[in-house]
Amino acid sequence: MAKKRQDERRPHGELVADVLAVLWAAGGPMTAQQVNETLGTGLARTTMATILSRLFEKGTLRRVPSGRGFAYEPVQDAPGLVAGRMHRELESEPRRDLVLKRFVTSLSQDDEETLRRLLLEAEDEAR
Repeated sequence: MAKKRQDERRPHGELVADVLAVLWAAGGPMTAQQVNETLGTGLARTTMATILSRLFEKGTLRRVPSGRGFAYEPVQDAPGLVAGRMHRELESEPRRDLVLKRFVTSLSQDDEETLRRLLLEAEDEAR
């Protein structure tokens, strides 16, 4: 397979998103070689192993021994991963109230209604 030119590279984060999609669909741990074969990227196995290792170091994946290497699986599903990112962003902001206000005022009517319902459900569960 011919190498891609610099300007033909995937947009930042697209490969990681594709890797996570493969792992979520797998239903169990996969090795770097298995992920690479599933994606058909033509990347070196060591490149894929590096990507998976970095996701492990960030806490996005867990790994289990597999032969002489590791197999990886997601720690959370896609919605859990997004919620975790949102939470980390909120935790890093000193003006949380302002961030939440701007977030809520930018929601569509459907999303606002969903958020209200979820807040009520969480309140009921806490009782």
